[in-house]
Amino acid sequence: MTNIVCSSCGATNRIAEGQDMARGKCGKCGAALFSGHAADVPAAILEKQIARSSIPVLVDVWAPWCGPCRVMGPQFEAAAQAAEPDLRLVKLNSDENQDLAGRLGIRGIPTMILFKDGKEAGRVSGAMSSADILAWARRTAS
Repeated sequence: MTNIVCSSCGATNRIAEGQDMARGKCGKCGAALFSGHAADVPAAILEKQIARSSIPVLVDVWAPWCGPCRVMGPQFEAAAQAAEPDLRLVKLNSDENQDLAGRLGIRGIPTMILFKDGKEAGRVSGAMSSADILAWARRTAS
């Protein structure tokens, strides 16, 4: 079984081996588990994603006033479209989630953190292209 956390409601969904994860829907809220979109999640759902997901979770910590963050936003979206369902991409607004951003040790934005098996596997700061995001995430997750 593969555990996939819903980005909409935070429920943990189990997908049996051999089933198409890309077509999965949340058993609690009915939302698609993978939409090709990097969901902007609150702290509580991000913490569930990190703790309960069987697949690696790539978090983009950003803020709406940050120029490099706005430049990287479409690139992160493109990476989400290409990477799902093997990799979960989510966004965390550091202005709206200051406590979690502080606990994560965010010093500058944009910062991407890759979590695997509930632990930080790597982090990188600065805007990147979608190809560079995917290459870094796949290299770091392996």
